Amino acid sequence: MNDTEIKLPQPDEISNREKEDAMGAYFMMFAAWAIGFPLPILNIVAAVIYFFVNKKNSRFIAFHALQSLLSQIPVTLVNVGFIAWLAGILLSENTFSSAFFVYLVFMGLSNIVYIIYSIIALGRARKGSFFYFPFFGRLSFGRYYGPDAVSFSEPVEENKPPEGF
Repeated sequence: MNDTEIKLPQPDEISNREKEDAMGAYFMMFAAWAIGFPLPILNIVAAVIYFFVNKKNSRFIAFHALQSLLSQIPVTLVNVGFIAWLAGILLSENTFSSAFFVYLVFMGLSNIVYIIYSIIALGRARKGSFFYFPFFGRLSFGRYYGPDAVSFSEPVEENKPPEGF
């Protein structure tokens, strides 16, 4: 193991607080849905706030918060597209096309798959484990545990006299 590799924490090395905070990243999605279902963009806003507030607490929390945030983006865009399409139909008094119903089924399936993945990830986070979403898990892992991972240690600046002395 070289100096750039970061050791993955084992479940017994992660504090209960870290596990709860990591789990909270996935709970944010459910809370935002409950509050703002007609405005699906609230999911992203809540996830962004949660990520930036909690990302410096630990790599474990940052991984789960980033994965939750990134995985919400495509589902939220699908939901926004559906609501925009529905509003367009209702405001213009057009009829519902078969393409609209195909999109409705696609949106429903996307949300169901996302909910299932989130529940699994939530449970794993509570146990101090990792669960990797397709694509977003790899991105999040690379950001916090990969070879170019974000540093969690503050660089110590050398004390120097003011310029000109």
